[in-house]
Amino acid sequence: MKTGKITNTFRAFRNRNYALFFSGQLVSQIGTWMQRTGVTWVIYTMTHSTFMLGLTVFASQFPSFLLSLFGGIVSDRYSRYKILLCTQTASMIQAILLAVLTLANHYSVWPILFLSVILGVINAFDVPARQPLVHEMINDKADLPNALALNSSMVNLARLIGPALSGIVLAKFGAGICFSLNALSFVAVLLSLLLMELPPHQPAIVKKKVMSELTDGFVYLKQHTALGMILLMLTLISLLIFPYNTLLPVFAKVIFKGDAVTFGYINSFIGLGAIICTFFLASLKPHANLTVILLVNTIIVGICLICFSLISYFPLAMVFATLIGFGTMAQTTICITIVQVHSAHEMRGRVISYVAMSYFGMLPLGSLLSGAVSQLIGSPVTLLCEGIMGLIIAAVFAKFLRSDSLSKKEEKLVMEKV
Repeated sequence: MKTGKITNTFRAFRNRNYALFFSGQLVSQIGTWMQRTGVTWVIYTMTHSTFMLGLTVFASQFPSFLLSLFGGIVSDRYSRYKILLCTQTASMIQAILLAVLTLANHYSVWPILFLSVILGVINAFDVPARQPLVHEMINDKADLPNALALNSSMVNLARLIGPALSGIVLAKFGAGICFSLNALSFVAVLLSLLLMELPPHQPAIVKKKVMSELTDGFVYLKQHTALGMILLMLTLISLLIFPYNTLLPVFAKVIFKGDAVTFGYINSFIGLGAIICTFFLASLKPHANLTVILLVNTIIVGICLICFSLISYFPLAMVFATLIGFGTMAQTTICITIVQVHSAHEMRGRVISYVAMSYFGMLPLGSLLSGAVSQLIGSPVTLLCEGIMGLIIAAVFAKFLRSDSLSKKEEKLVMEKV
């Protein structure tokens, strides 16, 4: 019985292309989290400014907001496989440049921020291609929801391992080695992509102007109100809740009196919660009510952020960090899963680009806001306010999420079209 349940949890690995994709991306994502942790810590140790922490997140993610819609159009028009090869290669070059700059000891805040902007531009085209490409890797479409959940587990398993490794490497070897390991990790993902055997790309027969395609995506979301509501909720969460991550270096250094290793542990405990949530979501029955789970986890995140902001005892704070990771993972994964499953094939790239815009657009703006506010009222009070906003968002969307607007009948019809 237990063996059957475990097999069911990992059933998407029956698809060879997806198994290759997962393994390659996992290695690469570990490197990505090492670099992300390293960049944040280096900026904070150089400036000791929460505003600069917010600016760092803004620099790396706001370009994705500006260009993600165009990235969605490129994803719908051209081979997503070839796009991913290009974006992953470009990301490796960005990591190499960052490593060389750091190892040469010629780095300062602004060159690091510039390279962060470059990475944000690359991600604007990477995300809209990478997420829908999973559909092409799955032979049995019944495995698709499981693959989407496991796809998120890849990121969060990396978030569990990457920051902890980054903290150790930063403390013992320095930022240059940390960034070099990330550059090396891209070899795995590029190799996995080259080993895949995907069906030939079928280009769209009718091609419209860019603005027409952008308008079509917006009209599609307007016609599908439930999808629009999910995107609106994701937008508010990204603006008002997810920026808690910006303030973590302050908690590591000031509140918990620690160093880079402490910062890495905080991120890893959040990643632990996220990976636990991933396996929870992957084990759900096919017709589980995802909107109710989304509501419950929004409440969990709000309460745990409030508790985390009030605690200075590190072990207890890590309990709440784990729950925060669980809740934020559920929020992101469920929103993406609902949007992917309930959007038409020909619109999926553009719809995912709106998801990327909601996340990558609001998170950097929220990070700037969080950094600026914390300069005035302090990081603990700012985090407390973010927790309160989480509870308010849950209250506002409670009626919609409990109504199960995305009905099982509609889901079945959509799955037949996928």
